[in-house]
Amino acid sequence: MSIPSSTRQKLLAFGSLMALMLFFTAASPNFLQTDNLVAILQATAVNGVLAIACTFVIASGGIDLSVGTLMTFCSVIAGVVLTQLGLPFALGVLAALAAGAGCGLFSGWLIARLKIPPFIATLGMMMLLKGLALVISGTKPIYFSDTPEFPWISQESFIGMLIPALPIPNAVLILFLTAIAASVVLTRTVLGRYTFALGSNEEALRLSGVNVDRWKIIVYAVNGGICGIAGLLIASRLNSAQPALGQGYELDAIAAVVIGGTSLAGGAGTIVGTLIGAFVMSVLTNGLRILSVAQEWQTVITGAIIILAVWADIVRRRR
Repeated sequence: MSIPSSTRQKLLAFGSLMALMLFFTAASPNFLQTDNLVAILQATAVNGVLAIACTFVIASGGIDLSVGTLMTFCSVIAGVVLTQLGLPFALGVLAALAAGAGCGLFSGWLIARLKIPPFIATLGMMMLLKGLALVISGTKPIYFSDTPEFPWISQESFIGMLIPALPIPNAVLILFLTAIAASVVLTRTVLGRYTFALGSNEEALRLSGVNVDRWKIIVYAVNGGICGIAGLLIASRLNSAQPALGQGYELDAIAAVVIGGTSLAGGAGTIVGTLIGAFVMSVLTNGLRILSVAQEWQTVITGAIIILAVWADIVRRRR
């Protein structure tokens, strides 16, 4: 009995994750310490949510290079609404999500209506959002000292309140809730079917009478809204909106998506695989830091992993 290609990829990614954990455990006694494991979970929460956002776009045959700076822009918007305008907590959260969805919708419009290639359109959005985040914040961090409930989003533990033996941060809970919701959307809704159809054969979908442009814009809007969640998580974790942060996160997110089995050509992918890929990237980054590997070599290794993941995707599609 042959194993489907997508299942093989998920098993390979999970095996790689286990191998990395065993290696770093043997290499350093500090790796399995509770504080370090919590740090891995916190880092995976942000990267994992961004990777979930990217899964929608990549499965539809597109790409989004702006997810990192969009995450930062959403955190800055939350900072402005809560700290500078002094509005209620709920409005700050909604503003961040709306900013993400709005920017994603604009990216989708550039791609679907103006026919700008996704790579170019989102590269331009990356630079535009990076500049806007600096302009709006005045190039200075925005601290959430006057919003005591804001750190609760990421740092506190709702599960730990119920089960003291499991002090899992809320950020991780939000990651898995986002993953469940995204998985349901991709597998059980019209949006999910059209997302994969766009990546498989956009022209066939167009000839069948579907408004391809509209659904493409919706996919990018969903991607942006999920980036808004990531913006709230990272701002809550740092208890501040850092306007210079964000660039580079898109590489880890895209790598996580590809490692998890989503094809860069579109038409295939799962949220479970993306989550595994996100944990692979977080464990690798954390382990290299534990072993005191220089930052420049960490970047080299990350780049090599992206190349290998893309090559594996090409080989898988040929077969």
